[in-house]
Amino acid sequence: MKTFLKEFKEFAMQGNVMDMAVGIIIGGAFTAIVNSLVNDILNPLLGLVVGKDFSRLTADIGDVHFAYGNFIMAVINFILIALVLFCIIRALNKLGSLRKAPEEEAAPATRICPYCKSEIPADATRCPHCTSELGAETA
Repeated sequence: MKTFLKEFKEFAMQGNVMDMAVGIIIGGAFTAIVNSLVNDILNPLLGLVVGKDFSRLTADIGDVHFAYGNFIMAVINFILIALVLFCIIRALNKLGSLRKAPEEEAAPATRICPYCKSEIPADATRCPHCTSELGAETA
């Protein structure tokens, strides 16, 4: 039992498990924010534009009550949530690309000898394979 608890502790305290837990918690909080934006701001604006509250649309066929307006609202919510997430992720990607400095290409560490075609260090003045002298023009 002691070994089991020790293994569990090692598993639970691994970096990737803790990162995942933090991600899930932040994801839950972020979900509440996005849902509130869609349900409390965007849906009422959509209702003003269209002039109708889709969630109240229903149909009765015999004894069966169809609340098809709720389905329409679920589809609209999905589209709006996807749009909001797209805009947020796009903005974050742009912010991330602004912070990164463009990477300079490193000078190659090796070059090819023009005489024997062997790979040699870039700063070599003589080829170790064919012993040819390499001037500045071959660099």
